Amino acid sequence: MIRVAAVGDIHMGPESQGLLRPAFDTLPECADLLLLAGDLTRHGTPEEARVVAQEVRGLAVPVVAVLGNHDHHDEQPEKVAALLEDAGVRVLEGEGTVVECGDTRVGVAGTKGFGGGFVGRSAGEFGEPLMKEFVRYSRRCADGLRTALEDLDGQGCTTRVALTHFSPVADTLAGEPPEIYPFLGSYLLAEAIDTAGADLSVHGHAHAGTEHGMTAGGVRVRNVAQPVIRRAFNVYHLHVD
Repeated sequence: MIRVAAVGDIHMGPESQGLLRPAFDTLPECADLLLLAGDLTRHGTPEEARVVAQEVRGLAVPVVAVLGNHDHHDEQPEKVAALLEDAGVRVLEGEGTVVECGDTRVGVAGTKGFGGGFVGRSAGEFGEPLMKEFVRYSRRCADGLRTALEDLDGQGCTTRVALTHFSPVADTLAGEPPEIYPFLGSYLLAEAIDTAGADLSVHGHAHAGTEHGMTAGGVRVRNVAQPVIRRAFNVYHLHVD
């Protein structure tokens, strides 16, 4: 059994240094890896990213992350990612990574993702160039996730996890105003997950959403935004054949 700890939307700043570290130090007792589902900072500044980096530096379990929209706000996502990578975090965007958990190879594929909405009420690639680019960007994120999951399948991974910031399903948005669903996720992410296959999908972003959901193909989806799970992290158990 693989124990996956996950949390998103921790929104750290200088005054929150050390807030989560005591809980993170307990991870070896209950989890094999930690996933960070984006919005790790408040405004995406290097100063805030350094706080997050110190919070996870030297943890006794592997840490894998994607960035969120807040981490892009200061328009320095590459610097935010570099500071996290320097602390030992594997930051993914349209990529996958393999984590060795004992004798089991766990593959994690990640992308920030983007909005656009869900089947029946989604944006389309039509009209103004800005609208078409909105949808094309969401599609590029989903395509990167699908390719990363497929690549992991060829690397002998017994278990695969999809890690995003935006939601792949509407289920886990329940509690948010329906009017903003198109800005919280996209069905294209779920299509990518179902096409390539995964054992678990983890996301954040929807602070007023719901923890549990599922793709049309039967993949478990979990919203791990900290305002939803109300703890330092949740742990999900994946059975390995």
